[in-house]
Amino acid sequence: MNQKTIDRIRKFTDDREWDQFHSPANLAKSIMIEAGELLECFQWSDNDYDIEHVKEELADVLVYCQDMLDKLGLDADEIVNSKMDKNEVKYPVEKARGNAVKYNAF
Repeated sequence: MNQKTIDRIRKFTDDREWDQFHSPANLAKSIMIEAGELLECFQWSDNDYDIEHVKEELADVLVYCQDMLDKLGLDADEIVNSKMDKNEVKYPVEKARGNAVKYNAF
């Protein structure tokens, strides 16, 4: 997300004094709840879904993720790149390309 969007999320939370309710555990629960609502968009069909509803639920997940990054003092780019470094080792292109087998079954 760009900085303007991140600042808007932070202002929304600050203006409402909601940080007091944002423990890491509460935020993790909220992420899972919103992810469940996102999954519900695809409950009965993989192809027939309301894209506007998907966008709203995905946005809720992203907002709570940003709140958790802030609460834990983490940088999204840093943690994503660190995880990608590990994934690139775990799933080498020559073994993983076009293959859905779990990494430990290569």
